[in-house]
Order: sequence, then structure tokens, then C-alpha cells
Amino acid sequence: METPRNGEPEGSSDELPDEGGPSPDSRTQPSLGDVLLAVEELWPESLAEDWDAVGLVVGRPERTVERILFAVDPTHEVIDEALEGGADLLITHHPLLLKAVHSVAGTGFKGDAVHRLIEGGCALVTAHTNGDSAVGGVSDVLADAFGLQETVPLVPAANGLPEEGIGRVGNLPDVTTLGEFAELVFSIMPAVAGGVRAAGDPQGLIRRVAVCGGAGDSLFDAVRAQQADVYVTADLRHHPASEAREAAVNGRPYLIDVSHFGSEWLWLTPAAGALGNVLADQGFDVEIRVSSRNTDPWDFVLTPG
Repeated sequence: METPRNGEPEGSSDELPDEGGPSPDSRTQPSLGDVLLAVEELWPESLAEDWDAVGLVVGRPERTVERILFAVDPTHEVIDEALEGGADLLITHHPLLLKAVHSVAGTGFKGDAVHRLIEGGCALVTAHTNGDSAVGGVSDVLADAFGLQETVPLVPAANGLPEEGIGRVGNLPDVTTLGEFAELVFSIMPAVAGGVRAAGDPQGLIRRVAVCGGAGDSLFDAVRAQQADVYVTADLRHHPASEAREAAVNGRPYLIDVSHFGSEWLWLTPAAGALGNVLADQGFDVEIRVSSRNTDPWDFVLTPG
């Protein structure tokens, strides 16, 4: 599956720079440390959940960065793409080392990934739940894609601004049906084997929508407290989903279950653009691309009929 890549800036090479900004000819390549400061500005580590593992995983801060690749997962395929493309830095949403390890021997996947990145001169940075919570993060991108207005965090951040936190809830411009909204969600999500699943009356009317990129079935209390008509998230397990439907009032909240990968893939291009803008404002010249690899783990699905 091909994903969008950042385009080249419009305008000719002799176009005057923006007033107050550095001239393109004066820009230099940043160090990894410079990029880390820009990442911290956009997706502060203080926004990460206590259980999370974010930030620099592999790399020396003094090394120069010329090419950056964004991806959802640090899989073998993605690392291949990064190394083959000459990337000096791979920024992924999901951590490589979320669970503690006692060895990075090259005999296992995680150890092999660490060795390949180091041997290939490619650093690895993770922006996970901090990338979810931040302004312009995963859930903001989802809310914007669905056209939500007057959004607020589903669960406000303990160490952030009022507009930061896990998930978002807001209102559609107009009332619509669950079926029509599910079709909109399906049209926005990347094509993956699992597709989009919905629970509820297709003709049921909705306006208030809660969203959470990634696995969000721990947030049903917040969804109900916000009186959302429908909840869009990923990885809805049988028992939490069943209990939520049993506890529904007038059928609500309805549920829409999307791909975990797909719900976070939408963030990559805006994130790459945001990082590019911060670095350019600081006078740095760096090539930033979005991975073309579909890292959803499922390959095909069988359905009745």
C-alpha cells in the first residue's frame, strides 16, 4: 500500500525566503540532538503515559541528520526501507522496546533491529502516547479528518495544556446516521484486511463523536461521561465491547472499530510536516519522508457471503 509522501516545496529556487526566516542557502543539517529538541517541542515526553517508553532508543545526539523517515511500527520492513533510503533517523509511533528486555543480542527480532539500526547509522526515536496526547497528535488528526468541531480531550493530560490528553470528543457540523458516518470513516481509513466494523442501528442519528487512535477500550467511562453518540477507536475486544453495548442508553454510544495501524497512520504525514516546519524555522535543512509500508499485521479476512 502506498502512503502519501511529503512533496517538494512549491516555488522556484530563486524565490525570496519568508521575512524573518533563514535563506535556503544558509540552512544546514541538524544534529540528532537538534531534532530531539524539535520533537520535544511538538510531542513533549511529559505527555507520555507512565507505562510508556518514548524518546531516543538508538543513536548519538551529536550525529548529523540529513534524512528522516516516519512510520507507525519499527518492523523489519520499515527498517529495510529506512536503511535502503539512507535515513539517518527513523521516527516511529510504536516503541521497539516497550517491554523490558535483558539482552539485545542479534538472535531475536528486537536485538537484531537494534544492531541493524546501529550498523546502518540510523537512529530511532519513538513518539507514542505523547504523540497521541499532544496538540496536533493522533487523536486531533482523527477528529479533524472526521470534521469534528469544538473538540476537547476525552481524558485530559495530567501534565499538559487543557487541550492536551488522550482521545478527543466533539460534534459533527450536522446530524447524520451511524451508517453514513461509518461509511465516512471507512473512506478515510487506509485499506487494510480488517476493514471497519460498526455496532448499532445504521439509521440511528448521531452528532457527538468520541475518537481515540490505537486501542481505546479502556476509555468507555470517559466516552459515556461525555455523552458521545458514537465512539471510534481500534482493537475493541469482545468483552469490553459487549459490556459497552449492554450498558448503552438508547443504543448509545454506538461503536466503530477501525484498524490500529490505520488509526495512527493518518498522523504520519501531518507529523512529518510539523517537524519539517519546526526544523526549517530554526534554519535546518532535512529531507523528511513517510514510510510506504503497510504494517498492519493482518493480510486477508473472510466474511459471510
